[in-house]
Amino acid sequence: MSFAETFKALSDPARREILMLLRQGSLSAGEIGSHFDMSGATISYHLGILKKADLVWETRHKNFIYYELNTSAVEEIMLWLSNLKGDTKK
Repeated sequence: MSFAETFKALSDPARREILMLLRQGSLSAGEIGSHFDMSGATISYHLGILKKADLVWETRHKNFIYYELNTSAVEEIMLWLSNLKGDTKK
């Protein structure tokens, strides 16, 4: 995982909202798109950036692709941010 790609992915409010949707379980691109007022191509673009940043995984089932939050990548980001903050208890 590249932190540059991760922070680029997290910089967009729509992508952050997609991640929030995926917290509750896997969704197809159509299910994700139903929460937004944007084209399917735009949703696919955002999902591509999230995949490149390793924040989501895709799984194919028959004619559908389902997206799922990569919680281990999220935990790695949180650990790094926690270490950046440092220990404030002294």
